[in-house]
Amino acid sequence: MIDKQLLSLLGQNKKYIFYTVTIMILKLIANIGATASICALIWCLINDVQPIYYLMYSLTGAICIAFKYFATIKSEKYKDEMGRAVKKDLRLRTYNKMIKLGVNVTDNVSMSALTQMSVEGIEQLDLYYSSYIPQFFYAMIAPLVLFLVTIWFDWRVSLVLLLCVPLIPISIIAVSKYAKKVFAKYWDKYTSMGDVFLDSVQGLKELKIFKADKRQHERLNKSAEEFRKITMKVLIMQLASTTIMDLVAYGGAGLGIAVAITGLLHRNVPVIHTLFLILVAVDFFLPLRAFGSAFHIAMNGATAGKKIMELLNTPEPVWGSDDVNGTELKVNDVTFSYNENRNVLKNVNMVFPEHSMSAIVGESGCGKSTIVNLLLGSIKPKSGTVTVGGKKVETLSREKYYSHISSINYNTYIFNETIRDNFKLINKNVTDEEIFKALKQVNLDKFVLENGGLDKVISEDAENISGGQRQRLALAINLISNKDIYIFDEATSNIDIESETIIMNVIKNLSKTKTVIVISHRLENVVNSDNIYFMKNGEVKESGKHQALLNLKGGYASLYKAQKNLEDGYNMEATI
Repeated sequence: MIDKQLLSLLGQNKKYIFYTVTIMILKLIANIGATASICALIWCLINDVQPIYYLMYSLTGAICIAFKYFATIKSEKYKDEMGRAVKKDLRLRTYNKMIKLGVNVTDNVSMSALTQMSVEGIEQLDLYYSSYIPQFFYAMIAPLVLFLVTIWFDWRVSLVLLLCVPLIPISIIAVSKYAKKVFAKYWDKYTSMGDVFLDSVQGLKELKIFKADKRQHERLNKSAEEFRKITMKVLIMQLASTTIMDLVAYGGAGLGIAVAITGLLHRNVPVIHTLFLILVAVDFFLPLRAFGSAFHIAMNGATAGKKIMELLNTPEPVWGSDDVNGTELKVNDVTFSYNENRNVLKNVNMVFPEHSMSAIVGESGCGKSTIVNLLLGSIKPKSGTVTVGGKKVETLSREKYYSHISSINYNTYIFNETIRDNFKLINKNVTDEEIFKALKQVNLDKFVLENGGLDKVISEDAENISGGQRQRLALAINLISNKDIYIFDEATSNIDIESETIIMNVIKNLSKTKTVIVISHRLENVVNSDNIYFMKNGEVKESGKHQALLNLKGGYASLYKAQKNLEDGYNMEATI
């Protein structure tokens, strides 16, 4: 009934459960007092007692009703406070976990599912904590409190009502296994539909270009229909289990009332005692009936909670606490694999000296980007070491290491903010003069001045500037960061020749004072590198300067000549 792992997520907020359940029990006692006062007033009418008794019982009833009212408000307040505290705490923990996981955050879960989990999933979990758990404890205690009260009036009625109460949790347990499976499928279908919808929105332009929007529409409809069907299954299950619980609750109350009337007729139980037992009979079952209703909400919340637990329990990259004492990077005899069947890297050795430009080249799939991820510390080698300034990357403090390193790739994200605000994300104290100095280095200063200045808002996904301008802006922003190590992973991919030339000139000048590593599919961009590593099938096959590699007449020379011939042929056709 209660998941200990999910309960552990509450932390210090567990106190609200105690507060809520205590208030709910006091409210029950007040309700019993109000019912007893009504019965006492009826007894006064029957026996024609003195007016003081009317006043006393009326006042007692009024106090009980007033206390019940304020207890209801207080219990709802505690539930609300617990819900808000839980949501705030879980969102903070989820966000911090995503930050700690860094680039690995979407390895096992899609971005759509991650968004749904951290937003709606936490909302569902809030209901689990604020409604289900307090009601669970209250439903276990309330029948015992009523039994201890009613046993003094007629123990037979009390015993019958108490014995009927467990039939509700038994019915809940009977459907719980099936419910868990249904809700697991419900959440999977929900996130799956979110994935398809997000894909459709992000790829809308491509769908229109390739006239595939109709097919994607059908796919989205199919996903939505699957979600509708599983939603209907959930509703049918809820309706069926609610009907069963109603039959048990009101059937049990009816049986208790029948026994109470029997006591009046055959065992000389006083009329007022019988009336009291009849009035409170249903109260034995209402707490568990409410718990049963909350159970379905809880299953949805628990399913979302399991997903959140999986995220929170995801192993984080191992980091130490050492500072960075140098910026020379080394890859020493590194072997790496994403699974046990195939090594992506095999005994790789590389050195990236300070104040130099090193390049890693090779055909797609040779392991270039894996090297970048190893240097960034987002993955760890299967064997061998990656060092920075002579220290293993995993022994460094991530915060301190990342304060020295910057990575720019072909899709570096530009935020939907003004140009100035994008720079201030790197350095909140940066001045407009410093921003324009960086923009001038990448030949963007005139463009910015002519198009709204630093207050120009970059649209979502940088749709209102060209690909080349986006890459140059990303480079300018990173120049402001003034890091010691710069890694350019296909930073000139899919942009115009002018932008590519500007970026490569900046990169070469940067290497005079920084450690620069360039990953590029276009070899013309790396001919001025101080050292080039040519990779194939996860191994370093050749290394050296451009001319030396050409003289080897090996894989690098073949790839360079093939690209050169292709580009020369394209340029000739363009000229004609």
